[in-house]
Amino acid sequence: MKAEEFDSERDLVLEREIDVPVGKVWAAWTEPKHLLKWFVPSPWSLADCEVDLRPGGIFRTVMRSPEGEEFPSNGCYLEVIPNQSLVFTDALEPGFRPGLEPFMTARLTLKATKNGTLYRAVAMHSGPENAKKHADMGFADGWGKALDQLIELMS
Repeated sequence: MKAEEFDSERDLVLEREIDVPVGKVWAAWTEPKHLLKWFVPSPWSLADCEVDLRPGGIFRTVMRSPEGEEFPSNGCYLEVIPNQSLVFTDALEPGFRPGLEPFMTARLTLKATKNGTLYRAVAMHSGPENAKKHADMGFADGWGKALDQLIELMS
């Protein structure tokens, strides 16, 4: 994503250089056996996920609250460039069919650095109100904690 494409009113971003090689970060994001262990911030968990890693392929998750309530999310991949870029959305379901309750599109970009990976995750929303809702839900803390879990798992 080019800097000029970032919309500060509708987008939220988490960017850090992490001490994990790009290939391991990619595996953490694309293999269900890894996603199940880190994708949501503890004490929440990922009860289930399904990955069909291709444009139009399914990206489905089921988040579970500490109380056991489950929150399914169905979406699809828009872009898959191994070890570089992963874009998915809940605005579309598998096969690019329109989703029922779109909330965001996420763009993950990875760039190898001397010590690991420059990790950039952008959550793009339809308007400022959804971006604010996501920020108020704890985007920065939640996505940051999940990234810390990814680092711990893949180090």
